[in-house]
Amino acid sequence: MSTDRFFMLFAGIVVLVSALLTWVASTWWLLLAVFIGAHLIQASFTGFCPLVKILKSLGLKPGEIFP
Repeated sequence: MSTDRFFMLFAGIVVLVSALLTWVASTWWLLLAVFIGAHLIQASFTGFCPLVKILKSLGLKPGEIFP
């Protein structure tokens, strides 16, 4: 799995968890989804993502999003 695919998987899981926690616990959990969305926009412009740096150091290689 490439860093690109793992990054999208991780972001999707966090947004779904945020939606579930909003439904179960408190509407304040929507802030997590807003944070992830803002980070995705920021990363698309700057290319900076701490998760990708960690994944690269663990040995995952960057790749195309769609083969």
